[in-house]
Amino acid sequence: MRLKHSFALLLIVSLTLSVSVPIFYGGLESFRVLGRLPLWGIALLLGMVLLGWRLNAARLQLLGGSLGLRLSGRQALSTVVATEFASAATPAGSGGPPTLVFLLTEKGLSTGRSAGMLAVDALADLVFFGTAIPIAILLFLSRSGVSHPLLFGGLLLTLILAGLALLWLVVHKHRSILLWLGNLARRIRFLARFRFRMARMVVHFRQAVALLIRMPLHRLLALYLFTAGHWLLRYSVLAVLLWLLKESVPWAYLFLVQSILLFGGQILLLPGGGGGVEIGFGALLSTYLNPATSALTLIVWRFCTFYWYLLVGAPVFILQTGRAARRLLAPAG
Repeated sequence: MRLKHSFALLLIVSLTLSVSVPIFYGGLESFRVLGRLPLWGIALLLGMVLLGWRLNAARLQLLGGSLGLRLSGRQALSTVVATEFASAATPAGSGGPPTLVFLLTEKGLSTGRSAGMLAVDALADLVFFGTAIPIAILLFLSRSGVSHPLLFGGLLLTLILAGLALLWLVVHKHRSILLWLGNLARRIRFLARFRFRMARMVVHFRQAVALLIRMPLHRLLALYLFTAGHWLLRYSVLAVLLWLLKESVPWAYLFLVQSILLFGGQILLLPGGGGGVEIGFGALLSTYLNPATSALTLIVWRFCTFYWYLLVGAPVFILQTGRAARRLLAPAG
């Protein structure tokens, strides 16, 4: 059986591991801890996910408008939800990019411009994490919390300003970046194996920069704010969950843990990194949480950031893609 025809089996295996690993960690005791989590807390967490999707949809509307594509709020949101499902349901999120490009072309955008929008989307994410991760590392090493309103506001302002500065550098110094990447590829023999992938990345990078250059400053600001809002909400689900359970874990550490886990999940064979993410979660948070609490936290967190994507996204994906669904979900290879 070819790999591209077995994504459903891979998804089933991933879900099985994703549920069984936390139960192995905490046993039946984890279900007793469930009583500490109020029902309104679950609604709050899912509301954060939905708001994050809406911010992502606003980013899509902003980029589409820059290319002459007018998307309604409903169209943009359904596109985001369908793309999130495709990403969650396939190994390394391989189904997400082709789904987004396909849906944009179905709405009247050319394939080249759709790929350009995808490149800008990825570049904006890269800029956010390129600024947020160093800030989180410094915050964690300093052992500072973010509970004080002034510190929290200062942290957000620093993140926004640093992200905008990096975005400005990418737009105005893109030629230097391309030359640096070319020199790096020539000097490091290992990278020669990936020269075709790097060439494709360069093409996408140029597409993204070409689109960004045409955007006025206020649109660049809105793009980064939507990007930062989307990821901060997604990465704060775990922190809010632990707050509801009255557990104290530094926010900066939780941000770094999720960055490691979700990046690691992207390189695993199974959709959503099933099994691997759960094992890493238990290892990285064992110093803060007992096994039962860790297991419950893991199940609820994964429900909000993985299972929910599949449950809500599946019908939206099918309605949006129709007969192309199987082809879009098929992993490359």
